[in-house]
Amino acid sequence: MSRTRWAVLAVVLLALVFAVQGGEFSTLDWLALRSRERAERTRVAELSRMVDSLGREAQLIERDPKVQERIARESFGMIRKGEFLYRIVPDGEP
Repeated sequence: MSRTRWAVLAVVLLALVFAVQGGEFSTLDWLALRSRERAERTRVAELSRMVDSLGREAQLIERDPKVQERIARESFGMIRKGEFLYRIVPDGEP
């Protein structure tokens, strides 16, 4: 092969490398962005499931008397008439 052919081949190869890797966004940047997009889509799906779950729980708290009673008893220490509440205080606490 002559020098001219080698020069043309080198220019073509350099142009090909620049087309794949050069410019503002390279192929590696594109692959990294695709990976980040997949991770973000997974996170959005997780958050959507969490929001749905919290929405169902909020509806139960608003509408279900049994759930309301359980929360009142657990969170606020409420009792019914005729029931007794025993609190155990650890040593050293007033």
